[in-house]
Amino acid sequence: MQQQIDTLIQAEWIIPVIPEGEVLENHALAIDGGRIIGLLPADQAASRYQAENRLELPGQALIPGLVNAHTHLAMSLLRGLADDLPLMSWLNQHIWPAEQRWVSEEFVHDGSQLAMAEMLCGGTTCFNDMYFFPDVTARAAHAAGMRAMVGLITIDFPSVWAADWEEYLHKGLEVHDQFRSNGLIKTAFAPHAPYSVSDAPLERIQVLSDELEIPVHIHLHETNDEIVQGLQQHNDRPMARLQRLGLLSPTLQAVHMIHLEEGEISRFAESGGHVIHCPESNLKLASGFCPVAKLLEAGVNLALGTDGAASNNDLDMFSEMRSAALLAKGVAGDAATLPAAQALSMATINGARALGLEQEIGSLEVGKSADLAAVDLNRLNTQPVYHPISQIVYAAGREQVSQVWVAGRQLVHNGCLTTLDSGELISRAASWRERIAEG
Repeated sequence: MQQQIDTLIQAEWIIPVIPEGEVLENHALAIDGGRIIGLLPADQAASRYQAENRLELPGQALIPGLVNAHTHLAMSLLRGLADDLPLMSWLNQHIWPAEQRWVSEEFVHDGSQLAMAEMLCGGTTCFNDMYFFPDVTARAAHAAGMRAMVGLITIDFPSVWAADWEEYLHKGLEVHDQFRSNGLIKTAFAPHAPYSVSDAPLERIQVLSDELEIPVHIHLHETNDEIVQGLQQHNDRPMARLQRLGLLSPTLQAVHMIHLEEGEISRFAESGGHVIHCPESNLKLASGFCPVAKLLEAGVNLALGTDGAASNNDLDMFSEMRSAALLAKGVAGDAATLPAAQALSMATINGARALGLEQEIGSLEVGKSADLAAVDLNRLNTQPVYHPISQIVYAAGREQVSQVWVAGRQLVHNGCLTTLDSGELISRAASWRERIAEG
C-alpha cells in the first residue's frame, strides 16, 4: 500500500551536499509535513509514495536552499546610491547620512520585502540580517514564508530605532522574546563592528548570549582602518579585544575577516567561531582579500554572504559562490583551492552551521526541513553537463532557478513568486528612489 504524502519531486540530479560532492541521478525527494521523509531512486519512490503534488524536473538539479549568512536587507533601497568608494567614505559620507534621513519602519519593511523577493528568485531560502527594526524584518519574512535569523542590532550612536546601547539591547530582547517560538525566525545579537560598539555593550552581549544561547554576529577585521582604530582606541587588534571580552567562541559569526595575521587564524580556529565570507562586497569596497585557503586549512567553518545590496550591488548567491571559488584560487595561487563542491557547501550547510541551524537546513537529508531549490541546467550556457555541481558554481546564473520551497511550502513556482508581488515591490522601490534622490 502506497504512503500518502504531500509532495514528490523527481529531478535529473539531486545534490544532497552531505556527503560533499555526491550527485544522485534520477532520484526523487519525498516531502510530507514540511520535512524530507525520503530520498531514493525514482522508480522506488513511484511505487512507495502517492503524492498530492508530483513534480518531474528533467534537466534540472535539486539543491538545498542557499543560505545568505550576512546581509542588510533594507539597504536594497540604497542600491547604487553611492558606488565606487572605500568603506569608511561610503559609510560616513553617504550611507549613514542617508539612513539618518530615511530609515523608518516603512523603509525597512519595503526594503526587506524587495530583498526577500530577489533572494527567493535566486534560490536563497534563509538569510542572516543585521539592521534596524529587526522586528519589522522578522514579520515580513514570516509573512513571506522565508527562513531568517534577524540581528538584534547594537551600536553606540543613536538612531530612529534606539537612543543608546542600553535601549538597543532592551528592544532587541523584546524582539527575541516575540519570535522565540517561531519555527522560521531565529535571532542573534548583532553588534555592528568593533569601531562602532564600545566595551560595555559588548560585555553585556557576551553575558546575554551565554544565557539565551543565541549567536553573536559582527563585522570583524574588515579593513585596515578598523585595525588602526582598534590599536589607537583600545591598544588591541579587534579580534584580541573580542577575545579579552569573552566573545571569541563557537557562537561567534565573524563577518569578512580579511586582515588576519597567522596567529589570529589559528586562534580563531581554536575558538570554534565561524567566518562569513563576502567576496564581492570586499572586492567592490577594495577592503582586501579574505585568506580563505588558510582559514580552511586551519579548520574554520566558512559560510558565504552577499552583504547588503548597497555595497555589492546584488543579493546573488550563485555569483557569490563563483567569486569565492575564483578569488580563493587566485589568492592562494592554487587552482585546487575551494573546488566547486566546497563552494556549494559554503553556500548551504556551512551557512547553516554558522547560524546554528545545521540540524534543520543546509542539506537534503531525511528528517530535515524541506528547504530546497531547483536549478534548470537545460540552458545554452550550462550545456553540456559533465558535472552538475561545477555547472551550478561556474556556469549557472540565478535566473535558472525554477522552483523554491521553504519548509515544504512552494515560494517560487516556475520562476514566479507565490507570496510576494514583484510588480508592487518594483513600484514601491521606484517611489523610494524618487524620495531619496530628491533629498
